Amino acid sequence: MEKIIDIEDRIPTLKERRRRRTNKKFSILLFLFVSTLLVVLYFQSSYSQVQTIELTGAVLMPEEKYIEQSTLKLGDSMWGFREKNIEKIIEQNEWVKSAKVTRNWLTEVHMQVEEYKQIGYVEDGETLHIILENGKIIKTDGQVLPLDGPIFAGFDDEKIRLRLIKELTDLHPEVLLTISQITYTPSENDAYSIRVYMNDGNEIKAIIPSFSEKMNFYPSIVSQLDPDIKGIIDLEVGSFFQPYVEVYSEQTDEEAMEVEEEQQTP
Repeated sequence: MEKIIDIEDRIPTLKERRRRRTNKKFSILLFLFVSTLLVVLYFQSSYSQVQTIELTGAVLMPEEKYIEQSTLKLGDSMWGFREKNIEKIIEQNEWVKSAKVTRNWLTEVHMQVEEYKQIGYVEDGETLHIILENGKIIKTDGQVLPLDGPIFAGFDDEKIRLRLIKELTDLHPEVLLTISQITYTPSENDAYSIRVYMNDGNEIKAIIPSFSEKMNFYPSIVSQLDPDIKGIIDLEVGSFFQPYVEVYSEQTDEEAMEVEEEQQTP
């Protein structure tokens, strides 16, 4: 026989269900109200503003200049800018390889800059401008001491300059540090001829395509020479050393012969 439930017995259950639904709706509305209130309060407070801007990786340009370029300012909204847009602005600099902008915590913006490495210098009157590994020349505001890399002389052709830079990047670091200046001395026979001035007083005659391969043996070459005798090491074909005394003596003899021939000419 089917059991019959009295309506009076069902009323408490219906009331309880209705109360639960009402409480659930109220909880949802309360949550939405509190969330909205917190969001409004957050955007009106200093916690939604940029309070710290940090930048790392800057060598060729002061951090303040990068931050100024980014257009970010303290007090700006933390959500009023796009990281990619700022990265593109910074990467427009010829000396910047890449840039990364991130939001840290609630009020901090961090910018990471990766610059092209400095490979040497080029003279401009009494000023030295920086040459980067990508071949670009960055002008400086004043005198720069050649602490990182040799001075380039005569490398106005960017193609030749890039070819030399490739060779320099293949040099052993300890060998690169021994080079003071590299002068471009092209001839009819070879457009890649260079003269290299070393910090120890020696000079090197070489050609760019084989420069790093041969120059990496420089420590071994000079170890076999008398340290008190300086001269020119020819690496264009093989490896030949000629002291300055002999070089200047030959030049003096040649000049004397030229003078004598001129005197004999009627």
